[in-house]
Amino acid sequence: MIALPEVFLARPLAHRAYHDAKAGRPENSRAAVQAAIDAGYGIEIDVQLSADGCAMVFHDYELGRLTHEKGPIRQRTARELADIPLRHAGEGIPTLEEVLDLVADQAPLLIEIKDQDGAMGPNVGPLEEAVAETIRPYDGPVAVMSFNPHSVREMARLAPNIPRGLTTSAYAARDWPLLSAPVRDRLREIPDYESTGASFISHEAADLPRPRVAELKTQGARILCWTIRSPEQEKDARRVAENITFEGYAAKIPGA
Repeated sequence: MIALPEVFLARPLAHRAYHDAKAGRPENSRAAVQAAIDAGYGIEIDVQLSADGCAMVFHDYELGRLTHEKGPIRQRTARELADIPLRHAGEGIPTLEEVLDLVADQAPLLIEIKDQDGAMGPNVGPLEEAVAETIRPYDGPVAVMSFNPHSVREMARLAPNIPRGLTTSAYAARDWPLLSAPVRDRLREIPDYESTGASFISHEAADLPRPRVAELKTQGARILCWTIRSPEQEKDARRVAENITFEGYAAKIPGA
């Protein structure tokens, strides 16, 4: 188990970077990353895999919501994706390497590895390999997490010195329609924390009162949460969570 550095608890984490589409900084864009750095926040981003095995900073599996193109991101090469403009921005989809070069140790960076199996199963590896290879030379504070425990175990093998955690949830059926009930029921109780060598969880904010979260906190797990959208929600979440992932407002930096 590699401890999560304290810097990940000291500054609120901007969800998909400090995005505001109306201001020309869509989620997971370079502009949103730079805005988070300028504001003094930590940064949370998502990664997906390109057709040629490159870690791309992008949340969705499909291009349609965030660009004017259609189809799975995994069917396009990194060069093709770089030429696809994000909606509300004059920039294409960035690689993880480009984002690391931009952050350059100016902010803690939390990377969520999106599930590539489709059912939180063991069909993982290529995206984890791309992430591990990309972050290997990086000197700044970086940590990885995933909803898929198999992904976190793979990162333990590929990058054992990088802090890792589990993104966790109440797994309500309405929010996870593609997951079977047995998988949802299993993941809901966070049974893989110890076996993945995780040192933190980032848990769904509305489900923070779950007894398993309290149990893990008692055992020394660092508790983050997602996604906070107002100061009122933040106040409630911080009764349990040590830090928040936020969007849609300017979270206050403790001590600032």
